[in-house]
Amino acid sequence: MTEEAVEASRTGPWLASCIGCVLGTAAQLQQPGLWVAWPYAGLCLLGCMLGWFGWRFRRWTAPLLAVLGAAALGFGSVGLRALAFEAQALPPALEGRDLLLTGRVAAMPQPGDLVLRLLLDVEAAELDGAAVRVPPRVELSWYRGSLDGVPQRAVDLLAGDRWSLQARLRAPHGQRNPHGFDYELWQWERGVQATGYVRAGPKDAAPQLLERGWRHPVERARQAMRSAIFARIAEPARAGVVAALAMGDQGAVERADWDLFRATGVSHLLSVSGLHVTMFAWLATALVGWGWRRLDRLGWAASLWCPAPHAGLVGGVALAAAYALFSGWGVPAQRTLVMLAAVALLRLAGRQWPWSLVWALAGLAVLVLDPWALLQAGFWLSFVAVGVLFASDAGPMAQGAWARVQRLLREQAIVTVALAPLSLMLFQQISLVGLVANLLAIPWVTLVLTPLALLGVAFAPLWDLAAMATSAMLTVLGWLAQWPLASLSHAAVPLPLGAAALLGAVLLVLRLPLGVRLLGLPLLLPALFWQPARPVPGAFDLLAADIGQGNAVLVRTARHSLLFDTGPRHGQDSDVGHRVLVPLLRALGERLDTVVVSHADSDHSGGAATVLAAQPQAVLLASLPEGHALAARHPVTPCVAGQQWEWDGVRFEVLHPPAGAARDAKPNTVSCVLRVAAQGRAVLLAGDIEHAQEQQLVASGAVLQADLLLVPHHGSKTSSSTALLRAVAPRLALVQAGYRNRFGHPAPEVVQRLQAHGANVVGSPACGAAQWRSDDPGHVDCARAQQPRYWYHQP
Repeated sequence: MTEEAVEASRTGPWLASCIGCVLGTAAQLQQPGLWVAWPYAGLCLLGCMLGWFGWRFRRWTAPLLAVLGAAALGFGSVGLRALAFEAQALPPALEGRDLLLTGRVAAMPQPGDLVLRLLLDVEAAELDGAAVRVPPRVELSWYRGSLDGVPQRAVDLLAGDRWSLQARLRAPHGQRNPHGFDYELWQWERGVQATGYVRAGPKDAAPQLLERGWRHPVERARQAMRSAIFARIAEPARAGVVAALAMGDQGAVERADWDLFRATGVSHLLSVSGLHVTMFAWLATALVGWGWRRLDRLGWAASLWCPAPHAGLVGGVALAAAYALFSGWGVPAQRTLVMLAAVALLRLAGRQWPWSLVWALAGLAVLVLDPWALLQAGFWLSFVAVGVLFASDAGPMAQGAWARVQRLLREQAIVTVALAPLSLMLFQQISLVGLVANLLAIPWVTLVLTPLALLGVAFAPLWDLAAMATSAMLTVLGWLAQWPLASLSHAAVPLPLGAAALLGAVLLVLRLPLGVRLLGLPLLLPALFWQPARPVPGAFDLLAADIGQGNAVLVRTARHSLLFDTGPRHGQDSDVGHRVLVPLLRALGERLDTVVVSHADSDHSGGAATVLAAQPQAVLLASLPEGHALAARHPVTPCVAGQQWEWDGVRFEVLHPPAGAARDAKPNTVSCVLRVAAQGRAVLLAGDIEHAQEQQLVASGAVLQADLLLVPHHGSKTSSSTALLRAVAPRLALVQAGYRNRFGHPAPEVVQRLQAHGANVVGSPACGAAQWRSDDPGHVDCARAQQPRYWYHQP
């Protein structure tokens, strides 16, 4: 048997086991609900038996048995872990109750505009003096100003502190939208099964600091570094970038800068990525090896029991592990650290494993630590990039500066081409200037910015230089982002087309014969030319986005689109437009013709500026008072009863407010009401009108009948009068409201009144984003019912 065959027989079962474990984990993550424990335990036992037979016989069946055994073991073990975690969920009876919690701050708190967010490891919980069970880790918001008009006490929190405080909890409940961020999976990964806020008003039990703790020294050190960086650098935007590079605090980077980094394709550099960990490990290995040789010269004879190269490898990997831990232990850092450890162990043992096995073992190690990382974009971007670089490796690097530059250009081009389809699938956006931006930014961030950010710990003035270097980088990136066609947006493609495009891109960059590589082009084209289906002429559809407490409804015809309201604003630098609507419109491939802002209340107009900045061609039709900030940014057409137009055989008619209505009146009284109708089917989008305006509508003689009613004022008891419901006679009543919102929307009496008039009431907390079509008027598709997963919260 040849040496290659022997090596293949040894590594084959290992590689098969890695593949099987990934497949088993992926299969378990598709479960809509968890089983009881014994099937998972049985699969674990079966997997161990199959693996034992595979490793014992080592014949041609060994890889097959290894795949099956590892898949069964992966499926069963992840299922058992999920069951154990699910058992710690918050009991529904405790949601919204005032609980007295005692616990320790588990990570450095994250400051926001009006709130400080913290992770609390709960030691004890009480309800009315009696002990109750709550999840071991909760996320709390501590408001700095006021909550529901009640002043809140300001406080400084440090990681490791032990507190006693009063809080209200609820199950983690995110917004479910097509192609949207999975908030509930994110909290599941973090070990959080309850969120809430601290009750720190004058009438609440005063929070008490019980102990200045030491049990989270890494997080305490990270917090101290972040505070020092922000104290040293006056400009918060520059300080945020330096903090992200020094200690992995991506939350410190401002939204505008994130938008710039994404547009230029360099956002991966703002996490402590594999590039940073590799650079740190290389420097640490060199320094430890140098120091070890110094010990020899001092007469310590260190090399007698450990040669300097070996000591450098061990020390370099250990220090890189400490750096990865200090930086937040992200997936790219984990993956790189595992690969570095594998390479170091192989060198220490004098072995040479194939790249595919090292790559697969790194993926397996990450999934053992966090199986749910398999559903995160960072996992796929990281591993595909490294795998493609491994597979297209041109061999040992040639000597000379020009040769090194050529290799850098080649590797960056390979990664850019290979990851383009993946970026299209995950973010619906590709940076066309990414190659140039990365060629400039990678050496600048790696060799200048990151070292200055880290060395600033020892000599703070270096942080000033890091801020100057950040400003220079942002200036260049801003210039690149202004190039024509700097980035390309595309509707989200179906998974089969995206996978085919990814395969095509990988074929194009591998070291294969030209004829084979050109086969990748036909695989790319279907994804590039794919467009989502639209209604046929004479029909329309509606998508009520899941945005929490507020309204945002997309209406589409065959060739036109209208957005009715833009959801709430959450803070100075955060709104639903940025969080939900702009990504949703990009994923759907929508180019808006009109944005309607029904009235000035923040839960209807909060995201308008962001949406209009991303869709500047849209006409703004709104009911706003004189001098409103939105009017200064975009021309406004006042919303007046009698306005009407037709798109593709679909009629749009404004029914309220009447001409001459006082625009400085109470915003709800002048809220726009829009009726959309085609071929005998209609929807009525009622904004926030109340009983008096509903009576005016009924008395006006306007046609109000509709198959679907966007319930006025989110189901407030001041709206949805009997007269309006009798005139509209809806089959479906859609309520856009936040889960357990403080207003109690929809009011129980309103729900009863709607049901009494024959309407099926659909609420966004239970439904998520709701999709309705005029050719199927009695049915609503709920995002929470599509592809359910066991970590989704079911109210």
